[in-house]
Amino acid sequence: MKKIGLLPRIILAIIFGILIGSIAPDWTVRILATFNGIFGNFLGFAIPLIIVGFIAPGIGEIGKGAGKLLGLTTLLAYASTIAAGLLAFFAARSLYPILLKSGASEAFENPEEALLAPFFKLEIPPIMGVMTALVLAFALGLGMASLKGNALKNVMTEFRSIVEMIISRVIIPLLPVHILGIFANMTQGGQVQTIMAVFAKVFVMIIVLHFVMLTIQYTVNGTLARKNPLALLKGMMPAYFTALGTQSSASTIPVTLEHAKKAGVREKVADFSIPLLATIHLSGSMITLISCSMAVMLLNGQQASFAAMMPFILMLGVTMVAAPGVPGGAVMAALGLLETMLGFDQTMLSLMIALYLAQDSFGTACNVTGDGAIAGIVDKLTAKKNIQHVPASKAS
Repeated sequence: MKKIGLLPRIILAIIFGILIGSIAPDWTVRILATFNGIFGNFLGFAIPLIIVGFIAPGIGEIGKGAGKLLGLTTLLAYASTIAAGLLAFFAARSLYPILLKSGASEAFENPEEALLAPFFKLEIPPIMGVMTALVLAFALGLGMASLKGNALKNVMTEFRSIVEMIISRVIIPLLPVHILGIFANMTQGGQVQTIMAVFAKVFVMIIVLHFVMLTIQYTVNGTLARKNPLALLKGMMPAYFTALGTQSSASTIPVTLEHAKKAGVREKVADFSIPLLATIHLSGSMITLISCSMAVMLLNGQQASFAAMMPFILMLGVTMVAAPGVPGGAVMAALGLLETMLGFDQTMLSLMIALYLAQDSFGTACNVTGDGAIAGIVDKLTAKKNIQHVPASKAS
C-alpha cells in the first residue's frame, strides 16, 4: 500500500474535521481539543529547539566556503526572498479588503471563545523563550563560522539531526490529526465557512503571486543574459513540476542543476549555486507565509501594518535559511517569529500551519524554479572571473 502524501492527508483531515464537527457530539470534539492542547504545547516546546537546531549550524555552514561567490549568491538569494515578501505584503494589503471582505466582517475577534475546551491541559513549558533561542542560534552560528575547529559544529549537526527526527517522525505525522481537531472545533463553533472561503481565495492569490515573482526573476536573468525570459522560465518547468511532486527543494537539485546548465549557466557556478540556493532561496515560501499570516490576522480582526510586517519579513528571510528539509519545514521555522513578532496564539498558529501545508508543494516549486534565475544572474555577474570549483553548503 502506497504511503499517502502529506497534502492528501491534510485535505482528508480538513474534510473529516468538518464532518466530525457537524455531526459528532461535543464530547468527541472535546477529545480532539484535548489532543490539540497537548500537541500545541509540545509544538511550543519544540520551537526553540527548532530555531537553535537549524539556524546555528545553518549559519556556521554558510559562513565558510567560496568567498565572494558565496557572498554574492547569498546576497541575491536574500534580496529575492525579501522582494517576494514585499510583493506578497503589498498584494495582500491591496486585495484582501476586496477578496476577504465578507470573511473580515465575520471574523472572530477571540477564536478561543467559540471553541470547546479540552477535558484537561498538560503544560509543557519550553526550555527558553523564542527570542532567547534566536539570539543563541545567531551567536553559536557566527561563532562556529569563525572557529577553525569542527567540534562544536559536529555537535550542532547531530543536534539538528535529532530535531529533524522530531519534526519528521512526530510533528509532521501528527499534524493532520491536529488540523482535523482544529476544523472539527471550528465547525461546531460555526466558523468553518469563513475559514474555507479564505482558504480558497488566498490559495489562488498565492499561486498568481508565485508566477509574478518568477516572471520578475527571469526578466532580470534574461536581461543580463540577453535571452528571452519566457524561454528561460519554460526551460526550468521540469524542475517546477518535479518539486510540485516531491515537495522538497533538496530532492529536486539534480533536475534544477541539469536545466540550469542547459540554460547556459557555467558548470562550476551551477554546481556551487544550485545546491546552496536550495537551502537559502525561499521566495515562494516567503510569499506563502506572508499571504497566509496576513489572512489569519484579518480573520482575527487585526490589521497588518507595514511597520509590523517589515521587521517580520526581514527576520523571516534569515530564519527560513535554516528551514528543515521536510514538507512544511518553512512554516515550522517561522512559528517562533509568528508568535513573538505578530502575536499569534496557538489557534492562529494552527490555522497558519493548515493554510501553509495546503499549498506547500507550490511554494517549493516556486523556490527551485527561481533558483535557476538566481544562478543565471550570479553567472553573468561573475562572467569575467575565474571561478574555482568549490563545494556548496548541504541543502536541507
